[in-house]
Amino acid sequence: MQNVLAKGRLLDDQGKLLQAGYSTTYARTYRRDDIKASKWRIKEWDYYLVSDGERALAFTLSDIGYLALASISLVDLKEKNFVTKTGISPFPFGKHNFPSDFNKGDVGFECGKIAISMRNDGRARRIKAECKNFKDGKNFFAEITLSQPPRDAMVIATPFPGNDLAFYYNAKVNCMAASGYYEIGDEMTVLDTTKSLGTLDWGRGVWPYSNTWYWSSMQHRTESGGTIGFNLGYGFGDTSQATENMFFVNGRAHKLNNVDFGIPGKGRKADLMKPWRFTDDEGRLEMTFTPAVNRRDVTNAGIVCTAQNQVFGHFSGHVVLDDGSTLEFENCAGFAEKVVNRW
Repeated sequence: MQNVLAKGRLLDDQGKLLQAGYSTTYARTYRRDDIKASKWRIKEWDYYLVSDGERALAFTLSDIGYLALASISLVDLKEKNFVTKTGISPFPFGKHNFPSDFNKGDVGFECGKIAISMRNDGRARRIKAECKNFKDGKNFFAEITLSQPPRDAMVIATPFPGNDLAFYYNAKVNCMAASGYYEIGDEMTVLDTTKSLGTLDWGRGVWPYSNTWYWSSMQHRTESGGTIGFNLGYGFGDTSQATENMFFVNGRAHKLNNVDFGIPGKGRKADLMKPWRFTDDEGRLEMTFTPAVNRRDVTNAGIVCTAQNQVFGHFSGHVVLDDGSTLEFENCAGFAEKVVNRW
C-alpha cells in the first residue's frame, strides 16, 4: 500500500520532511525558508517539454545553489538529431524566486545568450524563450502556451536515506494542450494543436552531492482526440512509502507501484540505444521502448557536473488501469533518461 499525502506543511520546524508519499494534487506546502540544510544543497527547477510526436522542445530554468542554469533543446526524432544550448551564472542561492506552488507562479531570468520566462496565472502557462546563435549561427525565439484545465498530476514527497534534512518534492503535469510557435532564423514553425502537448517537471528539494536518477515520460494525442501518457522514475530518494509511477488517461491518473526500465546491459556496458523493456512488479505494465536519438549533454563546472542521457524514441505495449481494463498503445513518442549528478 502506497502512502497518500495529507494536506499541510512539507517540512517541520527543524526542516525535516513531515510525511513521505504521493498525491494527484498539490498537498504539502513548500517554503524555501523552511529549509534548514545548507544553501549549497538546495535544488529548484522548472522544466517543460513540448512535443508533437516528431519534434520535441525542452526549456529548463534551475537554481542548484552553485549555479543558475537556463537551457533550450530541440530534438528531431525523424532526423535523429538534436541541438542543446545552455547558459550558466554563478551562486544564485534563491534570488530568482522560483514559485512555491506548481499550479501558479512566474519565474524567468537570463544566463549568457539564453533568456527564458515561464509565467503561470493558474489558467495557462506561457513560455517565452530566446537564444543567440542557437543553430548554424541563427537565433532562436519561441512563444508557447500550455492550457491548464483541471487534471491529475503526479506529486511526490520523498526523503533521502541517511540525511534527515534531505528531501525531494516533485510534481509532473502531463498532456497539457500546446499552441504557439518557434523560430530559427527566418524559419517559423507553428505548433500543430491537434498533436502538440506539454509536460511540466517541477522540482524542489535538498539533495545529496552524488546521485543517479532514471526518468521516463510519454504524452500522446489519440485518434479520438483524447490523451494518454505516463510518468515513471526512480533514484529520486527513498520511494518505499510511494513511487512516482503513474499512467494518465484523459487527465486521470492510474497509480502503479515499482517499475523496472529494463535497460539492456548493466553499468558502463549498458547500451541505451537498444530496445528497453519496461515492466512493473504487479503485472500491470509491459512495454518496449525503441530509441531514436540520445540527447546526451554534459555540464562540467568543476565541483558541479551533470551527465544526461535523455533518449527519445517510441513506446509500445499495454497497461492495466485502476478499473481493471487494459489499454494498449503503439508507437507513442516519449523519452527515457539516465542522469548522473555531482552537485
